[in-house]
Amino acid sequence: MTSVDDALSLTREESAVISAFVPRVRVEMIAASTPRVSATLEHRLHWERAHRVRLGATDATVIAIATGIAAAFQLHQGEPPTNVATRSVLLAGVWFATLLAMRTSVTALFGSSTAEYRGIAHASGLAIGMMAFAAVLLDWDSMRITVLITLPMGLLGLLMSRWSWRRWLSNQRRHGRFTSRTLVVGNRDEVEYVARTLHPSAAGGYQVVGATLLDGNARELKVDHTTVPVLGNLNSVAQVAIELRADTIIVAGRPERDPDFVKRLGWELEGTAAELVLSNRLADVAGPRISFVPIDGLPLIKVQIPTYEGAKHLLKRALDIVVSAIALIPIIVMTPLLALLIKLDSPGPVFFFQERVGRDGKPFQIVKFRSMRADAEQRLAALKADHDGAGLLFKLKDDPRITRIGKVLRKLSFDELPQFWNVLLGDMSVVGPRPPLPSEVSDYDGTVSRRLYIKPGITGLWQVSGRSDLSWDESIRLDLRYVENWSMITDLQIMWRTARVMVAPSGAY
Repeated sequence: MTSVDDALSLTREESAVISAFVPRVRVEMIAASTPRVSATLEHRLHWERAHRVRLGATDATVIAIATGIAAAFQLHQGEPPTNVATRSVLLAGVWFATLLAMRTSVTALFGSSTAEYRGIAHASGLAIGMMAFAAVLLDWDSMRITVLITLPMGLLGLLMSRWSWRRWLSNQRRHGRFTSRTLVVGNRDEVEYVARTLHPSAAGGYQVVGATLLDGNARELKVDHTTVPVLGNLNSVAQVAIELRADTIIVAGRPERDPDFVKRLGWELEGTAAELVLSNRLADVAGPRISFVPIDGLPLIKVQIPTYEGAKHLLKRALDIVVSAIALIPIIVMTPLLALLIKLDSPGPVFFFQERVGRDGKPFQIVKFRSMRADAEQRLAALKADHDGAGLLFKLKDDPRITRIGKVLRKLSFDELPQFWNVLLGDMSVVGPRPPLPSEVSDYDGTVSRRLYIKPGITGLWQVSGRSDLSWDESIRLDLRYVENWSMITDLQIMWRTARVMVAPSGAY
């Protein structure tokens, strides 16, 4: 999995960064009272500033192009050049200032992609809204046209540029550049959890370089085939951080009966570290469900209880109808050719119908292009002893029932295209948990059955995270995480990642 891509966090200005795997409260360390600034901290601040400048320059360019196109349209309509120039410069200035004020470049460094894109959308909407309000008050008729032209173009350009920079930064971090050298402090199981979560390619920006255990004296920890050195004790965390040149310290647990441990550690780290992060193990709880509420010195983390009805789900259904209706147009065009290939390859029907279980346990008939021989169901019992072990889910990498054209269809996920008809009918959603068989559901326990709280999907986190290469437990964990934390932005991101997976398929068999 990407981290991500799949990290879910709050913005820095809220003084809380809470991710999907390592929710954490971020406390800025400002060394105003001391001249000490380590070389490590200075290096980090330097590359952070440089990247913010790159983002700012790109944002300014995109905004200038969008407003420039709108200005050209106004000039073509005969508007006075002076008025057009004044309003365009004002719009561009307000837009850029709003992006800076909402600190979207800060989120781009260590926040999740969802938080960054949401911040860009909010800032753009606020800027355009202010200008539209000014246009009404000042009776700038032409400004309304400018807003209608500039907002979609500029917002799309900003999102694409930020996506490109995020890919570039992730690639740099895979090579060990532009990462935060991180020391993790806590009990052994807490440290291992944090290190395992942050480890994959340091894509989130945190590279674990060491650990300090509060409940043991191990020399090192093994985390996903990576060795993390264990150094020091609770009284030498600051010194260990200096020795390791760590600019971030994650406190995954604190000593018992020592409520002032974090405060004292913060004082010791002044001028030597960029941030102190408190880890709170709210596993599989997404950022939008979490808010940080400080009350009289008591930091409270509020977790919203998930709901499965309401306006948000109506909006999801509207998106399903639009996407499925559009998708079915090219699918109808492709169907005669695919039907001919399926028929020529093996005898049997073009479409394969199978009973699956939908929302709230309601059965429905799923439809696919046939990728197996006509007697596949009858041969299933003889193959079950050889399947590749996936809990309740039958998987066989070299399934002899799959036809030659079926292998191609499955590799490209073309066999699932007719399911957009199920989406249009309302039995499925474009994005959701994998649609289970009745035999699987009959063996569900109380936890796994929660994946039936929403409609199954053509694609989902399981689709973009390994598909058939995932274990049963991993598949269920991804489905349950989606069920409780989904959002419209998450759905759009999964759709985009699915398109990429179809171009470069992995784990499809």
